[in-house]
Amino acid sequence: MRIKEADAWWALPTGQRNSIADVPGVRVGHATVVEGGARTGVTAILPHSGNLFTDKVPAGSAVINGFGKSVGLMQQVELGQIETPILLTNTFGVPACATTLIRAAIKANPTIGRDAATVNPLVFECNDGTVNDIQTLSVTEETATQAIAAASEEFAQGTVGAGTGMRTFAMAGGVGTASRIVTLSSATSYNVGVFVLSNFGQPGEMRIFGQRLDPVPRQPAPPPVQERGSIIIIIATDAPFETRQLARLARRGAPALGRLGSFVGHGSGDVALAFTTAHTVAEADEEQSIVPRLSETVINPFFHAAVEATEEAILNAMLHAESHTGYDGGRLPTLRERMDAAGMDFAFGNVDD
Repeated sequence: MRIKEADAWWALPTGQRNSIADVPGVRVGHATVVEGGARTGVTAILPHSGNLFTDKVPAGSAVINGFGKSVGLMQQVELGQIETPILLTNTFGVPACATTLIRAAIKANPTIGRDAATVNPLVFECNDGTVNDIQTLSVTEETATQAIAAASEEFAQGTVGAGTGMRTFAMAGGVGTASRIVTLSSATSYNVGVFVLSNFGQPGEMRIFGQRLDPVPRQPAPPPVQERGSIIIIIATDAPFETRQLARLARRGAPALGRLGSFVGHGSGDVALAFTTAHTVAEADEEQSIVPRLSETVINPFFHAAVEATEEAILNAMLHAESHTGYDGGRLPTLRERMDAAGMDFAFGNVDD
């Protein structure tokens, strides 16, 4: 599903799926938990189908605002590598997800922590406590294992997996994806895919294609509401970038948030990670290795692609979202409902319409 008016706002072409899976080898899986007061889950992103501990993926990250409880980010920044699947979940689900990644890595690589180095599990979180009773600790190792096992090039968006209980601009949030194709003057083309866990934004501040969703002046002005949301932005590409360039690419998630109306508030945990599948780094690397690297002179189109794909991925998360009744009986409206109420008559269609 895509807003047909999008072509007047975005400039770059999408990939075949308009998905992070347009980057060859990347797969995504979900496990959803909806029972009792639980409205939560886990989403797994696999950069490639091999052994990530022995064949690591170059990556760079950007902490746009650091109100978060991620695991593995410090070592990723230091070494510029990913060596496990990336798991997304709720704040209190991080320990179970980290343990799952450690167990899986040890099973595939029995020397970990003994003859070999320890493994760096990579887990990101957003707080879904508005909808999910987060105190139930409903995310387990089994949930995380199911998400990894479900990884595929085709996957759902919206209020599924880690996105089940998320909210965005006081509406149902979730997980979303989009992609762009970058074609250089040499006629060489690369993919830039984005996946988001969207749980951010002040009520009443959202913009769609520059148009405010809630344009009616609010009188009297409401008391200020502290921003307590978060967003995790995962950017994948098959372009041959080094880790420093990938960190620069990750930072381009921030302009997309501003285009939608976010000011990255005090209590918002906004983190972006970018990785490339152009090459891997072996655990037992050579003393010297030579890998291709794109010139800085051609990096601007990739920055453009990251901004557009991040913005659309957030909208896709919200457009695919279904409203769950929360553990306390509350209900978040969907973006589609709010657009109808605001008189926004954007048409919807498939990517290739």
